[in-house]
Amino acid sequence: MSKAKSLIKKPLTKRSIITKPIPKKPVSKKPAIKKLTSKKSVPQKPVIKKLIIKKQVIKKKLIKKRVLKKPVAKNVTKLVAKKSVIVPATNDAVSLLADLRQLIEQARETAAVAVNVGLTLMHWRIGQRIRAEVLAGQRASLRHMIRFSEAFPDAEIVSTLSRQLAWSHFLELIYLKEPLAREFYAQMCSIERWSVRTLRERVDSMLFERTAVSHKPDELIRMELSAVRAEGDVTPPLVLKDPYVLDFLALGDRYLEKNLEDAILRELEHFLLELGAGFSFVARQRRIQLDGDDFYIDLLFYNRRLRRLVAVELKLGEFKAEYKGQMELYLRWLAKHDQEPGDQSPLGIILCTGKKREQIELLELDKSGIHVAEYLTVLPPRAVFEHKIHEAMMLARRRMDNKETDFT
Repeated sequence: MSKAKSLIKKPLTKRSIITKPIPKKPVSKKPAIKKLTSKKSVPQKPVIKKLIIKKQVIKKKLIKKRVLKKPVAKNVTKLVAKKSVIVPATNDAVSLLADLRQLIEQARETAAVAVNVGLTLMHWRIGQRIRAEVLAGQRASLRHMIRFSEAFPDAEIVSTLSRQLAWSHFLELIYLKEPLAREFYAQMCSIERWSVRTLRERVDSMLFERTAVSHKPDELIRMELSAVRAEGDVTPPLVLKDPYVLDFLALGDRYLEKNLEDAILRELEHFLLELGAGFSFVARQRRIQLDGDDFYIDLLFYNRRLRRLVAVELKLGEFKAEYKGQMELYLRWLAKHDQEPGDQSPLGIILCTGKKREQIELLELDKSGIHVAEYLTVLPPRAVFEHKIHEAMMLARRRMDNKETDFT
C-alpha cells in the first residue's frame, strides 16, 4: 500500500509514463531512385531503367523539335519556291519575257550601230582634215582615211551609210574606180545587208555592169540611185541582170531544156543568189489552161522587194520574136489569176544563150515588163568576160543616147 500511495502522489512525467522503450521496426534498405542528373550510377531495376531511357528519348525529341523548328520552316518555303517554278507560266509572263528580250536585243543593236557610226565618221573627219590641212592630197600612211574622204565627199551620205555599213565595207568601196559603180554597191549593200565577203563577191562578179541599170545613161543611173537612197525601194533595173552566170550548174557541152531546168532546181539556192535579193521559189511548170489548151511556165518566182511575180522561161539558142507573145500571155494570165492585192504587175525573164538586140529593141519588151538576158553555163576567162560586159554596156548606152536624140 505504501508503495502504491507513493506512486500516486508522485507527479507523472514523460519518463515515468514511458518506462519501457518501444522497439523500432527494421527499416528496409531499398536503393533510392536518383535524379536523371545524378552523376553516380546506382544499380536499378529493369522497369525503372526502361522508364529512364524513355524519358531521355522524349527529352531528346523535344530538344530536336525546338532546334529544328525554324530551319524546317525555311526548308518548307524553299520547297514551295521550287514547286512554284515548275508551275507553268501564264501568257502575261511569257509575253513580258519576250518583250524584255526584244528590248535587250534592240538596245544591243542600237549600241552597235552608234559605235559603228562614231568610228566611221571619225575616220572620215580625220581623213578630211589631214587631206585639207596637212597633206594637201599627198599620199601617206593614212591613205585609207584620205581616200575615204575623196571617194565620199558628202558627210550626210557618209552618216547615212555608216548606220548600215562597217569600216571594212568602206575599205572595199573606196578603191572602186567607177563612181557610179561605187554608189551602186554602197546603196545595194546598205539595203540588202551584205557582209564584206558578199560585197567582195558581187564586185568580182561585175554585178553593177551586168544589171539593167548600168545600160542606161549616167544621168538616169544617178536618178535611180538617188531614188533608192531617198525611199529605200528597189526598182527592176537594179535587180534584173544580163548576162546571168550559171557556171555552178556544171552542165556539159550538150543539154536539153529539161536538163537545164533540172540542174537549176538541183542548185536552187545558188540560182536564187544569182537572181538577186528578195527572190523566192514558187512553182515549176506552172500549168495554165486557156480555151482547152495547156501552157506551162518553166519557173515561177516571187520577189518580195519588188512585190511582183516573176516568170522565167528557159530557151536554148538565141532569142526569137515569138517568145514575146508567149511571155505576154503568161504575164496577163498571172495578173488576172495569181496577182495578190497590193502587188505590182508580174515580170517576165527570158533566158537565152544569145540575144538579137535589134529585134529586142524594136519589140520594146521593156514596156511589156519582159526582160531578155543571156545565160552562161561556162564562165569565160576574166579578160574576155570583162570585155564582153563592157562592150554590151557601152552599146546599150549608145542606143539609149540615140533614142533621146531622135525624140528631140
